[in-house]
Amino acid sequence: MNGSRAMVKSLLDGLLAGVKDSNGVDMAVFPPFPYLSETRGMLEGSPITWGAQNLNPVAKGAHTGEVSAGMLLDFGCSHVLVGHSERRTLYGESDQDVADRFEAALAAGLEPVLCVGETLQERESGATEQVVDRQLQAVLDRCGIGGFKRAIVAYEPVWAIGTGVTASPEQAQAVHEFIRDKFVSQDDIIAGQLRILYGGSVNGSNAADLFAREDIDGGLVGGASLKANDFLAIRNAVA
Repeated sequence: MNGSRAMVKSLLDGLLAGVKDSNGVDMAVFPPFPYLSETRGMLEGSPITWGAQNLNPVAKGAHTGEVSAGMLLDFGCSHVLVGHSERRTLYGESDQDVADRFEAALAAGLEPVLCVGETLQERESGATEQVVDRQLQAVLDRCGIGGFKRAIVAYEPVWAIGTGVTASPEQAQAVHEFIRDKFVSQDDIIAGQLRILYGGSVNGSNAADLFAREDIDGGLVGGASLKANDFLAIRNAVA
C-alpha cells in the first residue's frame, strides 16, 4: 500500500526511459488497484506489462470492496499475485483461499504468480520444505499440474521480506531446486518451463548472484521496485 499518482508516474517514466525493448527479459509491475488505469495508459505498447496484487475468486456479486478477475482484465492486466505472504499473514488467507484465487485467475486468462514461503520460526525449526510443499500442494490438488503451464511460482521467505535480510544464494537455490523437483515428479516438461522467482530483499547488489543460480529464474521485487534506478539495476542483472 505504497504510492501516489505522482509517485507512480515518476516511477513508470523512469522505467520507460530505461527499458526501450524487452531484450529477452519479461518485466511486469503490480500497482495498487487505484493506479491500474494510469499504469495501463503509460505502459500500453511498451515492453513492460502490468498486473494486480490480488483478486477475489468470485466472478461478480455483492462483495463490496473486492475486485474480480474480469475487472482486472478490463484494465489490461496480464498477471495477478496470489498468496503473497502479507495476504496470508495479515489477512488470514488460507492455502485453500489461495488455490481459489489461482483457479479463478487461470479461468479468466490471467497468469497467476503463486507466492510461497516460510516464516523465520518455520525455517529455524527445519520446516521450510514442509511448508512450501503444503502451499504448492493445495494448488496442485485444485488445478493439477496442467495449471502451471501458464503460471509462475515465487519463493518469498517471509523472514527476508522488507527486512534487508536476504536468503543467501545457496539457501534460495536449495528451495528453488526443491520446488522444481516437486514439479519434475509430475511433469518434467512443465517443470522445465516453469519460472520460479525469488522474492525477499532483492536489490541491485545481490540480484546477479541470485539469478546466476540454476533454478532461480528472476525476482519478485518488493521495496527496490519503488525506485526506478534500483528496479532497473535488478532487471539488468537478468539481461
